[in-house]
Amino acid sequence: MVRGSTGVNSRGMLLAIGFGLAASLSLLSAGPAFSVNAPEQQQLVDKARMTLEAFTADEGMKGALKEMGKDAKGLFIIPQFMRGAFIIGGAGGSGVLIVRDEKSGKWSDPVFYNIGSASFGLQIGGDVSEMVLVVRTQKGLEEFYSNDFKLGANAGIAAGPVGAGVSAKGIAADIVAYAKKKGAFGGIAADGSLVSVSNDSNKAYYGKEVRPTDIVVKKDVGNPKSLPLREAAEKLMK
Repeated sequence: MVRGSTGVNSRGMLLAIGFGLAASLSLLSAGPAFSVNAPEQQQLVDKARMTLEAFTADEGMKGALKEMGKDAKGLFIIPQFMRGAFIIGGAGGSGVLIVRDEKSGKWSDPVFYNIGSASFGLQIGGDVSEMVLVVRTQKGLEEFYSNDFKLGANAGIAAGPVGAGVSAKGIAADIVAYAKKKGAFGGIAADGSLVSVSNDSNKAYYGKEVRPTDIVVKKDVGNPKSLPLREAAEKLMK
């Protein structure tokens, strides 16, 4: 009886080990890791997609961005850039960066960032804008790979021209900014804003700690839920 019980236990252990090895091999052969529980981050990604769709629906804006399409290395999308002021002013929001692969032309999974600035002086009021910043140079792109940088100081930024027949020729800035404010489209510079990597959001969305280059250059991680955002970018910038 003891031997029989031992044999059953041994078979059970072997089965458990076998299942464990199978599970390990399955994990090793799986695609890039991602988190299935990141509602706040997914909401930001979805809002970024809707921002791109709103820009696509405006013929003047779409034309302006399409002209820059072949030079665009990345898009920094800020669904809500809020500005408020009473003597001391401030602005800020959260956004995502997607980068276009030079060879395939496909857009990457998003990297999460925070953006903010402060100003002083007699100013009262507030507004909310949707912003799309077109990253045109390698220098501008590499600034996003650092922990933080200041727009206008570390990377040159200019307000993008908008309207029928406008041309972006002659703009030498690393980044060109466009905004939608209260239903109207226009260019906005956002000079002086500090852009910093949101490590917590990136970890939440991809299930582990990652750097911007791990996401957009090495492609060590990915999240299939970002596909609609990437498709919206392709439609806008093609």
